[in-house]
Amino acid sequence: MKKQLIARIAPVAAALLASSTAGAAGFQLLEQNGSGVGNAFAGSAAVAENASTVYFNPAGMTKLSGDRQVSLGLDIIRLGFEFKDEGSTAPALTASSNDDGGDAGGMNYIPNAYFAMKLTPQLAFGLGIGAPFGLKTEYEDDFMGRFLAINSDIKTYNINPSVAYQINEQFSVGFGLNYQKIEAELSNAVNFSGLLAQAGIGVFPGLEGVGTVSADDFSWGWNVGVLFEPSPTTRVGVSYRSKIKHELTGTVTFERPDSGNPQLNGAMAAGAPNGPVEAEVELPDTFLISAHQQLNDQWTMLGDISWTGWSSLQSLDIMRTGGTELSSETLKWRDTWRIALGANYRYSDKVKLKFGVAYDQSPVETEHRLARLPDANRIWLSIGSQYQVSPAMVIDVGYAHLFINDPKIDADGDNAAANGNLVGSYKASVDILGVQMTYNF
Repeated sequence: MKKQLIARIAPVAAALLASSTAGAAGFQLLEQNGSGVGNAFAGSAAVAENASTVYFNPAGMTKLSGDRQVSLGLDIIRLGFEFKDEGSTAPALTASSNDDGGDAGGMNYIPNAYFAMKLTPQLAFGLGIGAPFGLKTEYEDDFMGRFLAINSDIKTYNINPSVAYQINEQFSVGFGLNYQKIEAELSNAVNFSGLLAQAGIGVFPGLEGVGTVSADDFSWGWNVGVLFEPSPTTRVGVSYRSKIKHELTGTVTFERPDSGNPQLNGAMAAGAPNGPVEAEVELPDTFLISAHQQLNDQWTMLGDISWTGWSSLQSLDIMRTGGTELSSETLKWRDTWRIALGANYRYSDKVKLKFGVAYDQSPVETEHRLARLPDANRIWLSIGSQYQVSPAMVIDVGYAHLFINDPKIDADGDNAAANGNLVGSYKASVDILGVQMTYNF
């Protein structure tokens, strides 16, 4: 009897991981320095303002002042995602909840560090450390959509050694390698009552647990850039960052309820066992064209157009180690475009004021929006300033507010009976405060 229960529940239990891993791709973090926040990161591949050009366009290292430069920054991001219910339904055999999950966002801190040095008048070396992708959302435990998402925490760490060479007065080229680590931890409630019923075992209301996937990987990528300076007042930068394919390995663990029936408990444990898992995730490539135009002694204009190849994430397949498919989630993310414009005003010899605006397209389309990442298109408005503390030291401070179209959601994780149906909208917003210190020595 016990073996029959195990055989019937195992394929159904695998379905819960479709929602557990739906947001595994995360999202791109433009905040690779604090100095670009004030301009909404307009002109980032052309400005070569400090050593953070290692990330945005390594060719820009040939334009940095001084023989050696270190640039350290911190971006503080306040993310807000507040859900409003508009007709959600609870999964079968579970208690309904009126909990809207609270604010799924929160405070996030993204540090960065860069070093650049001239090896010869034409040759430069640099090293950058940052976090180019990430995701953090967390709902209250009794959230009405808890069977789709509770905690989603994805981090990347990127180490980026680079070289640049100035071919002549107009052209410089740069190349870098990227050693990247990704860590993911994703959890959601598990409707064991629904799974048992779908497997034909019986009706046992109120059996609810939690499933958690934890996995990580190291992998390699590369980036390249070109900087063209047709005149002393005009600069154009082009850069490309490669896709990075991660083969994550880790574990899935389940907190299972106690039914009071040892045979039923054993069937749940055997049908949804803890154990090793693996998945392949290809983080997208990016292409960026930027311009930097000095209009006069006081005003400089900045602009760029960027593309991100999010269509590399069409699905996410989770495998038990050994080759058995545990789940397959359709993502259908789309490639995205971003357009940014900025301006700098030199107020005095020591003070520069910064302004920026941008339109940023989300890879998530409405019909595929997920509780883990209720993302939507947004508009940036930014202000900032730069202060020359001494001939060797510069401090940048920037602030940006992102206006996000209220994301609509209608999601069931491809299994409404087990996961319920989350229907509603989010009040979403983002605030960013960036600080950067640059020192020449």
